[in-house]
Amino acid sequence: MKKVLIVTYYWPPAGGPGVQRWLKFAKYLPGYGIDPVIYVPGNPHYPLRDETLLAEIPSGIKVLKKDIFEPYAFAEFFSKKDTQSISSGIIPKEQKQGFIQKLMLYIRGNFFIPDARKFWIKPSVKYLSAYLQENQIDTIITTGPPHSMHLIGLRLKEKLAVNWIADFRDPWTQIGYHDKLKLTESSQKKHEQLEKEVLQKADTIITTSFTTQKEFRKKTATPVEVITNGYDVEQVKRLPMDEKFSLSHIGSLLSGRNPENLWRAISELISENENFAKDFQLKLIGAVGEPVLESIQKAGIEEHLALKDYVSHSEALQLQRSSQLLLLIEIDSEETKGIIPGKLFEYIVSDRPILAIGPQGADMEKIIRETNTGSFHLYSQKKEIKAFLLEKYELFQKGELKSFPIGLQQYSRKALTGKLAQQIRNF
Repeated sequence: MKKVLIVTYYWPPAGGPGVQRWLKFAKYLPGYGIDPVIYVPGNPHYPLRDETLLAEIPSGIKVLKKDIFEPYAFAEFFSKKDTQSISSGIIPKEQKQGFIQKLMLYIRGNFFIPDARKFWIKPSVKYLSAYLQENQIDTIITTGPPHSMHLIGLRLKEKLAVNWIADFRDPWTQIGYHDKLKLTESSQKKHEQLEKEVLQKADTIITTSFTTQKEFRKKTATPVEVITNGYDVEQVKRLPMDEKFSLSHIGSLLSGRNPENLWRAISELISENENFAKDFQLKLIGAVGEPVLESIQKAGIEEHLALKDYVSHSEALQLQRSSQLLLLIEIDSEETKGIIPGKLFEYIVSDRPILAIGPQGADMEKIIRETNTGSFHLYSQKKEIKAFLLEKYELFQKGELKSFPIGLQQYSRKALTGKLAQQIRNF
């Protein structure tokens, strides 16, 4: 059985979507004749934790750990809340930032390149160089963000000439929050230079979106393949369907994801339709940015809002399947059209219709349309959003609201692992 070393920062008990991708690949790779060895930090700073995911680590898998130094512990001395928010990617608008937030963003962007996990690179290269040679492993995979994982791969490639696959779950210099890091000109050039080195020296690049694939193909002659995130067949106890006409967003709702026309459309429906006003509930589960809450309040629909903090993965699946409608939102920007949220794939197998809102040309629109699992709208399309909500509400009243998906198998974690295994076997 061929061995492959996987370098990842996120691993149980980390919570959030970042951990799911490689946890599931590790689960299914042995079925394709590949034995994964996982390398993770021994003492990581995870902004979200989900202890239930520890039970999902495949039995018998080799997990290597080495401690990491991260500056977040010092940053928390000044503001634990701001540290957790920034490390999660929740960055308030410029005019809403206090002095401490601005300072932390400046330090994060200019002193920790490519990110605050940079101090793990050197000791990891030393440790893994010996391990790879002693165990005759000639293929490695790095997954980011954090993109410092790719610099571990880069150094091992230069030192040992190993086969190297670089997996980008999100872009690097084109990720939505990159321009909010208050970068100096020299820091921006450093990010761009490191990204260029990784893209040119890896043997294969994997992205999770079609847009990122196109962007990277303009920057490198290295093969760039798309392996999206996906869904796993997971048995969870079904909760009763919500009695309310619930519209649920499950996961962090960052400040930039604020579809004000959705809140206005809901407000109008509440004003115009007495039954809708009685039945409707907006459920936001996970961290929510203050600008989002302010917009909801401004639209006058806060009395229909139910807030709940971060929940475990299994509870998230339960809430998805018991909601009447599922809400998926991406930032309205050119830089985010290639982001396909991991929860989309959980949504499409939940049997619940999806209301998605995002930028023009968003990759997630293609998947929603091809799988017949919901409707995608631009931020500006208040009239269309309102019509969709009313149509689904009328089906809810009749007891006929559900999803009718097609072609989902291609997005199963097992099928996607088959695509990854083929890339590994190419060496």
